Amino acid sequence: MPEIPQGWAADDAGTQAPEPEHVVAPDSLARVLLAAASRALRREDCADLGRQPTLSRFRRTPQPVRRLAVARAGSRAAMSVPRAGEIDAERVARWMVDHYRARWYPGMVIGSPHGAAVHLATALGVPWLPSAFEVTVQWPKGCVDNPVGALAQGAQVAARIIAGNPGVGIRQVHDPAVRGVLAGSTVSLVVRWRGLPGPYRRFLGNHLAPGAPVLLLRDARTWPALDSGPGHTFQVGSPASGLAPADFLPASKVLDQLLRGLGGDPARWELPGAVSPPGYAEHGVEPGFEASLRDWVQGRGGPLHRILAPRPEALSAAVADAYRGWLRSAGKSGNRCVVECGRLLDPWQVVRAGLVPYWCENASRRSVAGAEWWLAGSSPFTSVDVLPESPGMRSPALAGLPQWLAVASFGSRRRAVDRVAARGYPLTPMPTRRATEVLRGQPYDLPTPPPLRVVDALAALRDSGSPQGLLVC
Repeated sequence: MPEIPQGWAADDAGTQAPEPEHVVAPDSLARVLLAAASRALRREDCADLGRQPTLSRFRRTPQPVRRLAVARAGSRAAMSVPRAGEIDAERVARWMVDHYRARWYPGMVIGSPHGAAVHLATALGVPWLPSAFEVTVQWPKGCVDNPVGALAQGAQVAARIIAGNPGVGIRQVHDPAVRGVLAGSTVSLVVRWRGLPGPYRRFLGNHLAPGAPVLLLRDARTWPALDSGPGHTFQVGSPASGLAPADFLPASKVLDQLLRGLGGDPARWELPGAVSPPGYAEHGVEPGFEASLRDWVQGRGGPLHRILAPRPEALSAAVADAYRGWLRSAGKSGNRCVVECGRLLDPWQVVRAGLVPYWCENASRRSVAGAEWWLAGSSPFTSVDVLPESPGMRSPALAGLPQWLAVASFGSRRRAVDRVAARGYPLTPMPTRRATEVLRGQPYDLPTPPPLRVVDALAALRDSGSPQGLLVC
């Protein structure tokens, strides 16, 4: 095991593994999606998900003061280095499956975090589980313009996590375009299971109906990464930023603008070394995880269906089309749409109101343009409600409010961008419950349809997604 660097007090460590709710990053997408998915299966909305994102704090203070305050708040919410070394990934998996009630389920959706996957699971009446979880760890002397230092800090932490959890791999992401000043006070580690964890196996064995299908979603986006050590890889930037890998090179004007806006110095930006050819990005599924899931499902006599998404927009469009067909087959109009964004979603309220959900990964121009293209190619909707999630910072890749208004303009009778979310855009992220508050205002469309059959869902995904590169097999 690597030696503990100076200032890392080993005696600060606890005597037992930290609680999973203190391990999984509170602002991480997978954690919010898990909470929303489990509530939807209980026919509950997300009104209790009221955590204010860290980047939403201190919004009335001057920018230099706000940046420092947000960085300190993020560090306080992150794990200390000694405690991060005591993470028990199996315990985290058990905490995740415990979100769901003990009963038989007619299937399962599992894999990369994606809001449309959660909507699909809700329509099918099955759980959704992630194939990884995100951890943020304190970086006391960090700065947003120092990816070399971030790698050094992350490598030490990753080595300790892997030593105690040999069944995981870790992808570290240093992305100031997504994490803002938090990228200078904490390091972000995506802990990916390399095989199906024990609690998942037990949950499937005890609660998956015999012969029931499992759907595995794989985010197929690629990004350059550096092999730092056994089980640890490091990437600068990410597909979620809305930028290209070239935008994170030292000579990039986009990077210059981004770092100066975060109080960093572009002249100090230096990449840690040569990277490998692009492979799957941080939300990709480990090959061993897929292989062990396939072996388990086939051993039980059930089918495993893989869904490979080259872009988040492809799955969002396909699931939205599947919802429309599902609603219409139940005698509903399917002519009211809600465009959600990031953590602003509520699967149960969508079903209760009979809405067609389209999910944007974030507020990047690329992501919002995907919603525009889908709406432009769809038969008209009478109403389009839009929930733009503020990223909590300004970014060169950010969609402006006019682009969000253009999305809403596809409604023939009702065109609405949530005023509360728009008022704080782009510096004030809203908690997930804001989506619930907005969707509760939609008229009820009861009774809810009977659960969507897996065979019909797969057919709809193939029909709608294939032209966009979505692979369903």
